[in-house]
Amino acid sequence: MADAPTRADKFSFGLWTVDYTGADPFGGPTRSNLDVVHVVEKLNELGAYGLTFHDDDLFAFGSTDAERQNQIDRLKQALADTGLIVPMVTTNLFSAPVFKDGGFTSNDRAIRRFALRKVLRNIDLAAELGAKTFVMWGGREGAEYDSAKDIRQALERYREAVNLLGDYVTDKGYDIRFAIEPKPNEPRGDILLPTLGHALAFINSLERPELVGVNPEVGHEQMAGLNFAAGIAQALYHEKLYHIDLNGQRGIKYDQDLVFGHGDLYNAFALVDLLENGGPAGGKAYDGPRHFDYKPSRTEDETGVWDSAAANMRNYLLLKERAAAFRADPEVQEALEASKVTELSVPTLNEGESYDDILADRSAYEDFDASAYFNGKGFGFVRLQQLATEHLLGAR
Repeated sequence: MADAPTRADKFSFGLWTVDYTGADPFGGPTRSNLDVVHVVEKLNELGAYGLTFHDDDLFAFGSTDAERQNQIDRLKQALADTGLIVPMVTTNLFSAPVFKDGGFTSNDRAIRRFALRKVLRNIDLAAELGAKTFVMWGGREGAEYDSAKDIRQALERYREAVNLLGDYVTDKGYDIRFAIEPKPNEPRGDILLPTLGHALAFINSLERPELVGVNPEVGHEQMAGLNFAAGIAQALYHEKLYHIDLNGQRGIKYDQDLVFGHGDLYNAFALVDLLENGGPAGGKAYDGPRHFDYKPSRTEDETGVWDSAAANMRNYLLLKERAAAFRADPEVQEALEASKVTELSVPTLNEGESYDDILADRSAYEDFDASAYFNGKGFGFVRLQQLATEHLLGAR
């Protein structure tokens, strides 16, 4: 069975996750807030290596400078006492009433300027704490009504803001990269940059695209009916996976934020296999934090909160163990070969081949027997999936 988590696993949690009080649109809190020092101490006991936070998680929106600094100092001391780090920081531009129409893309220009100042201040804090990634989730950057938002101008304002932030970290010499977190909807009816693909396209329009990647979340992509592991593979293909949010989601519905592995277990298995093994060719594909962005169920007390935090890490390590066994199985390797999965890495064109060469190659078309694929030449994908199932269930 999987070992207990260690710092080497790079498991991190958002302060907003374990500190979630259970409130939802239909009911108030079922738990009290947790003090940040207590959170750091408990995560340290459980084997995590990092804590992340929004500014408003650490100190309330509208705090005085003294109140803000007091909480920063308390966090710093807790980090020093335990050895935990802050690998990522983000800014809340969605909770306060002022951001009801967004921050970077609000129709109100004064709000956009206020949002930029709030983020710039928090970037300074991220640099002070040694964070390497600054995540941007535009939860209120969107609309409910088509006539309420000029989408092209909203994207231009989004681009203007991210370009400014890129200038800022560059001029300050901060070792910080940005990661855009897509989500299709909730809380807005429609959110800008709703999927990983939208975010990648937007990044290509920026003045400093090398500073900006993505922070995909399991539930957010699956809310749109997309395959999360496939999306992560594309982010890796573009070398834009700067951070990742792990949780569980069961189908196209509201954002459930379940414990990682408590949703689509097959896709979680494929994801861990990809992150740890890099696919059939092997090699680690991702070396950043394994960050859990989930919500402990409102049915739980504080004991349940920490049980759920431990469950995230436990499930990841179990899936990592199962994925390693899957890749090491000779029958799996033979099935991959039979399914021609490995052949996909072979270029379709021969070295130096042009369209003239392929047009002249009779074996590519005139002499190719396409009829052989009717009632024959199956790819064996069902067998391959069954082997994955048996490893996932611990039957092999």
